[in-house]
Amino acid sequence: MDEEIAQFDLLVDEAWPAPGRAEDGGWVYRHAGGVTKRANSVLALGERTDLPEAVGRAERFYAGLGQPCVFSVGMGASRGLDDELARRGYRLVDPTLVMTRPLTSGGLAAGAVVEDAPSERWLHTWWSVDGGRHRDTGEIPARTWGERILSGVPAGYVLLDEGAVGRGVPQGRWLGIYCMAVEPRVRRRGLGAAVLRTLLAWGEGHGADSAYLVVTEANAAARALYEREGFTVAGRYHYRVRP
Repeated sequence: MDEEIAQFDLLVDEAWPAPGRAEDGGWVYRHAGGVTKRANSVLALGERTDLPEAVGRAERFYAGLGQPCVFSVGMGASRGLDDELARRGYRLVDPTLVMTRPLTSGGLAAGAVVEDAPSERWLHTWWSVDGGRHRDTGEIPARTWGERILSGVPAGYVLLDEGAVGRGVPQGRWLGIYCMAVEPRVRRRGLGAAVLRTLLAWGEGHGADSAYLVVTEANAAARALYEREGFTVAGRYHYRVRP
């Protein structure tokens, strides 16, 4: 595996850690009660000489959990995986862009306070905008799964009282931007940009020299914001979902 190519697959996995993980020959089966595809999909990196059999084992694993089998197919995905999944009838879902920008010293101004844990108000805002589409499917509530994902690694949390939140994850020279959410009633007021700039300044103060984020190709409004803030496309990934 070319680590330069696969670095964003690994960064995203680290910053959005699934509480449940099992490994098979370098592939990671991630599961978190169905909350987000990212945390409930196979991270399939590295060469495989047993590709059809490996896919079959992944299918059986998720069937045992009562979940659909989903693969994250990024820049470091196992050679031939996408074709194998397409041959099996897997749907291509959520084409996603990886966007990056450098952090220039002195060019960013801190705004709101960045906390080291999400408050109840932060969680309510994020869940109401982005997380609430996930239903409770077992004994553990869906939002609890979301909270477990968020708390899996150290991160910084920004909350604007007007109704906007964001999460930054320091990862060495990289800062990962996650959970950008603005309540519908206060959109188009610059709150998303204010949250983003605060996180970028905070990340620079924690030693990062570059930032990345992921956004679905279909989210034109978010893409426009990130482009205005200096982010450019560095890579792509998508999901394959078993029918």
